[in-house]
Amino acid sequence: MEDYRKFISPKRQSVPTPKSIVENGQAVFGTFDKEFEEMPLLDLVHPAGKLLPNCLNKIKLTLWEATEIHLDNGILLVALTDMGWFGMTITIFYDRIKKKVYSWKNILPAKKTVIAPNIINGSVSEAYTKNSSIKYVNDFGVGKANIKGYSTSKKDGKIEFDYELERVSLPSVVSIPFGKNRPLYSQKDIFKAKGYFIFNGERFDSTEESAALIDDHRGYYPRKMHYDWIMTVGKNEIDGEKKYIGLNLTRNQSINQEDYNENLLFLEGETSLLPPVKFIHNADSTVWTIIDEHDMVNITFNIYDRFSMLVHTGIVNIDYYYTFGEFKGYVRDLTGKKYILDGNMGAGEDKTMKF
Repeated sequence: MEDYRKFISPKRQSVPTPKSIVENGQAVFGTFDKEFEEMPLLDLVHPAGKLLPNCLNKIKLTLWEATEIHLDNGILLVALTDMGWFGMTITIFYDRIKKKVYSWKNILPAKKTVIAPNIINGSVSEAYTKNSSIKYVNDFGVGKANIKGYSTSKKDGKIEFDYELERVSLPSVVSIPFGKNRPLYSQKDIFKAKGYFIFNGERFDSTEESAALIDDHRGYYPRKMHYDWIMTVGKNEIDGEKKYIGLNLTRNQSINQEDYNENLLFLEGETSLLPPVKFIHNADSTVWTIIDEHDMVNITFNIYDRFSMLVHTGIVNIDYYYTFGEFKGYVRDLTGKKYILDGNMGAGEDKTMKF
């Protein structure tokens, strides 16, 4: 069997995490083995370029905490974000049977969206509006998190949720350069999910196969930016047993895709690095193809429905699509072992923004 390690840059190997992601005003880049204790990204020196004074870092820094919970009957997405100028809560339920998206979105002042300073020791991310509540309690240092809240709207009714999450794999922790001192940090982890959601009065409890992926995401995007992303998480039959598996693939504006990316196969108790990938689709495609140059990734993503957020003002333009569907194809780990993903539910993003 071919050794696929030769296709992975040595710089992709995880190293011990320093205490802070910022040292003397400079970002630390690379792949790391655990959570950062300190993430003072506002202290960076000219992360958005020398023409923008450091006092304006706040309006250029984007902060997210988002969770995809994969359930027997669909996918629940819960996210809150501080985009500098404004904050937002998003809750989406993709009904697998109806192949239909239900969504709740609320805009609020950025100062009312609280993103935790780190994701250890019970730190809290939260946001509240008259129509929604989202609260994360982050204890990733011991592999745990809780997420609870609700959203209501006239269009799609009410959804409420409460989940206890327990990590089942090693974490993915990266700091990717989008410029000389311009980081995009992301930590992603997969979890077993225990809890419930209630949608318009009907309760759905978790099962033994319920699983989740949390993305803690912070960085300085370029004014004109684009990325594509897909994920899945759940239990597949591996070597005759049902085991947790997760997949994270993205193509963003890393200045060096070979050395700095976050493509990863999550397995129970371990992870396996993946090389840079290409996304082949256009804005209204219902089929995406995701491949690499070494036959480690060969996936078709069939999209059944999507959530759209479109903002066109001239100064600010956002074309954001959050997609749901099923995978067909495979990925390989570093030993060449193939993992078939046919029929796995997945979610993806196609985001283009001038901001």
